[in-house]
Formats: sequence, structure tokens, C-alpha cells
Amino acid sequence: MESEIRVARIEDAPALLGIYAYYVENTAVSFEYEVPSVEEFEARIARTLQKYPYICISHGGKILGYAYAGIFHEREAYKKSVELSVYIDKNARRSGYGKKLYAALEEELKKQGITNLYACIASPNEKEDKYLTNDSERFHKKMGFEIVGHFHKCGVKFGKFYDMIYMEKIIAEDKQK
Repeated sequence: MESEIRVARIEDAPALLGIYAYYVENTAVSFEYEVPSVEEFEARIARTLQKYPYICISHGGKILGYAYAGIFHEREAYKKSVELSVYIDKNARRSGYGKKLYAALEEELKKQGITNLYACIASPNEKEDKYLTNDSERFHKKMGFEIVGHFHKCGVKFGKFYDMIYMEKIIAEDKQK
């Protein structure tokens, strides 16, 4: 049975939130402290879908991950750039789902005329620990992203400071002014 990638729907919010909740409650991958309500998550999905792709991957009918693009910065000059996020069910990591989601997301964004992809990634400031590894950075490097910024000790979670890195991937050259 093949995995299926499709556009996320508002009614997927409980399943997507179930995936995300693990990262909020048990890791420093997300800098959120509290798991959003289903209603808040539905609103986030709806806002994203107004302008950008929000997709999920399932296998055997069960959603195992999701990815979406969002606004990089609000000023008009940033209109060709987006920020990406991807979350995979904790029991389905290292299964290739993240790679499939990002590939699909990238194709959709090219169709929208997007040229620059950014990922804002929590990073251990000294060494990996039980709340945060460098897995996301390694994943993004494999997907063609490069580190373009490093913010030191800018987030605090579980009583520990964490860094944040920005990674970038250029997917198209656009001569438009």
C-alpha cells in the first residue's frame, strides 16, 4: 500500500494536532509551551490554505505527517519567500514521509512562483539533549537547505536555553522586480 499525499482539510485538525502535541509537550522542536486547542488548530489550517499549501501524508488511512508553507515576512518585497514547517508522527519518523511531503510542497510552491524557502529550526546551543537533537537540521541539509542565520539562546523551554537557526533553499530564479 502506497502512502497518499493530499491537501489537508479543516476536519484533519484533530489528527494533525495529535502529531503536533507530542512536539509541544515533549520536545523543544516547537517553542510553544501549551498545545493549541482543536479550534485554534483549525483556524491555523484555514488561514494557511487561503494563500499557501498545507498538505498531509497518510498510509492505510492514518495521517502520519503534515507540512505547510507560511508567510516569511509581511512586507510585499518578501512575496517570493515562504517559511516551511513539517511534523511527522513520532512513531513514523525516519520513514521518508518528511522527504515526500517537502518534495510535494516544493512543487506546489514553484507553481505559485515562490523562489525562496526558509525553515526556522530550534537548535541545541551546546549539545543535543533529551528534548532537542540536530535531526531537523540534518534533514533540511539533506533536502538542499543551507544555514543562513544563527540566533543564540533565543528560546527557553524546559528550563534550558536553545538556539534557533534559519535555513534557506532557493528553488527558482526569478527576474521579476
